[in-house]
Amino acid sequence: MSNSDQTLRFLFDNTPIRGELTQLTRAFKEVLSKHPYPMPVQKLLGEFMAAAAMLSDTIKFEGTLSLQVRGAGQVRSLMAECRNNQDLRALAQYNDDFEEGGAILGEGQMAITIEPNQGKRYQGIVPINDSDMTLSTVLEDYFQKSEQIRTRIWLFANTKSAAGFMIQAMPESASVSSLDMTNQEDWERVVHLASTLTEEEALTLPAETLLHRLFHEETVRLYDPRPLQFKCTCSEERTANAIITLGREEALHIVHEQGHIDIDCQFCHQRYAFNETDINTLFDNASNSSLS
Repeated sequence: MSNSDQTLRFLFDNTPIRGELTQLTRAFKEVLSKHPYPMPVQKLLGEFMAAAAMLSDTIKFEGTLSLQVRGAGQVRSLMAECRNNQDLRALAQYNDDFEEGGAILGEGQMAITIEPNQGKRYQGIVPINDSDMTLSTVLEDYFQKSEQIRTRIWLFANTKSAAGFMIQAMPESASVSSLDMTNQEDWERVVHLASTLTEEEALTLPAETLLHRLFHEETVRLYDPRPLQFKCTCSEERTANAIITLGREEALHIVHEQGHIDIDCQFCHQRYAFNETDINTLFDNASNSSLS
């Protein structure tokens, strides 16, 4: 079994076609260890994590890419994000009476959000309805309609591993959309070969072995893989800033009633605790900083 958490970019020589293969094991297990998700939710989280990592590396930017969906099904919300093409985290909220076999997401919307470390935030909104579409088809439709890039995506997950596989036709010139690529035969051949990929292969084979099995008759150039890991963005400083937004009076009121303020991160279960002394120090430091 492949135990490398990574995303690997590759290119078909002499064609404007590129690909991306993402495989997750440890990072996915870290996310699943935080909550007792039902099996269908585990698999959906894996698909979203693989998609977020794959899209982040495709766009090639420093910042955060997130996929967030809100639906009318049994999963009320689900979010997966990849930060700086490397750090992953994900979370789902679902009904207490979750039943396998029912609508998971139902009808709703998915937001694709790109927040570069420098530059403007971008967000695209697309409709979802898991009764007649999958995450793969939603993302394919997004790339083709919003980005004018011909795209095929395959996503796989079980309760241990997740994988994403993408083929894209890049524009042959700045004035031509990849939807109008001249060599349709190359695209159809590559997509046909990619479509033979099985879930078992995607989730268990090392990346290079998998690509060789699919495209051994093609000339494929591999780039250096990019490692992936589970890493939460929570911190004591971020938590303290959230408390400051309450105001000193409200924060001290909570402390006097409860003895302390405890804040748990939903993503990683890290707990941050603040007593009365901590609260006063926090607001004193904030006040001194604003005066300086």
